Amino acid sequence: MTPITYGSTDVNGLKVFYRQSGPSDAPKLLLLHGYPSASHMFRDLIPPLADRFHVVAPDLIGFGQSDMPGRDGFSYTFEALTDVLEGFTDAVGFDRYALYVFDYGAPTGFRLAVKHPERLTAIISQNGNAYEEGLSEGWNPIQRYWKEPTDQNRTALRDFLTPQATKSQYLYGVKDETLVAPEAYQLDSALLARPGNDEIQLDLFLDYANNVALYPKFQEYFRTKTPPLLAVWGKNDPFFLPRGADAYRRDISNAEVHFYDTGHFALETHAGEIGSVIRDFLRRKLSSRASAA
Repeated sequence: MTPITYGSTDVNGLKVFYRQSGPSDAPKLLLLHGYPSASHMFRDLIPPLADRFHVVAPDLIGFGQSDMPGRDGFSYTFEALTDVLEGFTDAVGFDRYALYVFDYGAPTGFRLAVKHPERLTAIISQNGNAYEEGLSEGWNPIQRYWKEPTDQNRTALRDFLTPQATKSQYLYGVKDETLVAPEAYQLDSALLARPGNDEIQLDLFLDYANNVALYPKFQEYFRTKTPPLLAVWGKNDPFFLPRGADAYRRDISNAEVHFYDTGHFALETHAGEIGSVIRDFLRRKLSSRASAA
């Protein structure tokens, strides 16, 4: 088994932590995490893919082991996170890659795709939404903050930042909770508890409205560029509904959609199954594109 190694690189004075595995000359696969996680969420997915792909998973700025600059010196928007992410891909030599997006990884990854469509070979979306019908009622408190960004509505969202809420995100919709490693949500909670991180997350909750505003642009990219797309979706996700996965077929007719009887963090319970589907999907799609070229 190919070992996972850990490192960091400098992007405009910011340290971006990442984990990687696989031969450097193999087809490249970029894994993008979501809220409130980090690249740690890919610990079980990377090993079964690393014999065939060069897999790299960074931590977004403000998350995991990457730098967490103060809000007075860094604007915590998804556009700013994407700018750093673009610099990261340049720094590690990812000029042509398949993209795996989850949760916050979707609006950052899809921004990269729109900006550099020539770099993407395929997309895997694991509960990574790009359609309004994919948003559940669980978003209502956050959407209320978008419409009325008052201190009261901001304070109400602090309930999402508690250890209880983080644990619930991992366990909701999971049939066998013994499959979920407790250190996963405990690590996320510890990182959320860092001084100042709460305000960073609240800033990103507010800015998520700009991601929804970009959904039409993301969908136009899907229609015009028709990248090979695989959706692997925890169907019991309390935030991103199965309709969001099915909607990809509207813009990419041959998109492949797989549902799993689990929750938001589908890799916690189904990493093996999802890894096998990804291997098969990329083998078929990358080989067919190479033949066409």
